[in-house]
Amino acid sequence: MTFDTPINRFGTHSVKWDSMEAFYGVPAKDGIAMWVADMDFRPPTCVQAALEGMIAHGVYGYYGDDAAYLDAVRWWMQTRHGWSVERDQIFTTHGLVNGTAMCVDAFTKPGDGVVLFTPIYHAFARVIKGAGRQVVECKLANVNGRYEMDFTAWDAQMTGNETMLILCSPHNPGGRVWTHAELQGVADFCTRHKLLLVSDEIHHDLVMPGQKHTVMTAIPGISERLVMMTATTKTFNIAGAHSGNVIIADPKLRARFAERMNAMGISPNSFGMFMATAAYSAEGAAWVDQLCAYLDGNAKIFNAGINQIPGLNSMPLEATYLAWVDFAGTGMAQSEFIDRVQKQAKIASNHGTPFGAGGESFLRFNLATPRAVVVEAVQRLQAAFADLQ
Repeated sequence: MTFDTPINRFGTHSVKWDSMEAFYGVPAKDGIAMWVADMDFRPPTCVQAALEGMIAHGVYGYYGDDAAYLDAVRWWMQTRHGWSVERDQIFTTHGLVNGTAMCVDAFTKPGDGVVLFTPIYHAFARVIKGAGRQVVECKLANVNGRYEMDFTAWDAQMTGNETMLILCSPHNPGGRVWTHAELQGVADFCTRHKLLLVSDEIHHDLVMPGQKHTVMTAIPGISERLVMMTATTKTFNIAGAHSGNVIIADPKLRARFAERMNAMGISPNSFGMFMATAAYSAEGAAWVDQLCAYLDGNAKIFNAGINQIPGLNSMPLEATYLAWVDFAGTGMAQSEFIDRVQKQAKIASNHGTPFGAGGESFLRFNLATPRAVVVEAVQRLQAAFADLQ
């Protein structure tokens, strides 16, 4: 597998490439898509082989006997994260946006406050608002271009109406790998304010060399109010399978979630189950290690090039493949720096405002693409802001 191989995704119903002109005005002819968080890489061959086996069989019926799937999930979590999971703790949802929506539905009621440490993955707020709950934005502290938690400020914000916190760990879009001490602070915060904690750890495998992700289950004192969310989809670039896991150790919380799953009639997609079972394997693990080394190289090139532009700052990337670039130092209005990126550099990137309070001066760039594309993007951005050099 070489991640340098270019793959033409135009005309394949790729939202990232086929929709960038409609969303951002970036022309398909010579634009670069760096927004939607999927990768321009093929998954490991074991995943492809699993699909080819399904196709060779040629019958696409309901999926049954999920023991191999559940054991693959258990093996991965134990082997890669030191986390022991039992079969009956695992629920399979249609991706983790659906998993988030199910958690909001199962564990909160209309009007409740749901806490987000912003800026944060934009779909969370959309789901919360859509369910008739209140988004409570607790703004992360930007300390010298790196996000830190500010529990003193957040304690003062709580009103008693809040019932849930959705944590992004590792953090999207800031790329932070939260420390054990920070996660203990989150657990204590939830205990103080009687919040259920939903820990979205979809990026937990995409951690840069030298960094170590800590699963929330390793933090003392939180298990009775903890819901974990994980997926193969981000790790192995199979997001179109829309398959994710909500993993709940506490029996009472598990029973409540099972009730809502049954009420909604949710059952898994067989394609996602076959792909995930194949991915969570020794071959999949070796591929992920190679991927993270490649992404680290892309991030180093991107950040070095961006941080040479006066007024721009790309946050150090500890995890994910999503660069979070602050344009505040340029003194430009949001509309101006967005125009330069989209019209001059012809790059489609995520605008920061939908990520919530603190995101207004940022753009998010997807670096999970062949290195030559990253190099080209850096050159275009340097040219678009050449007057600042």
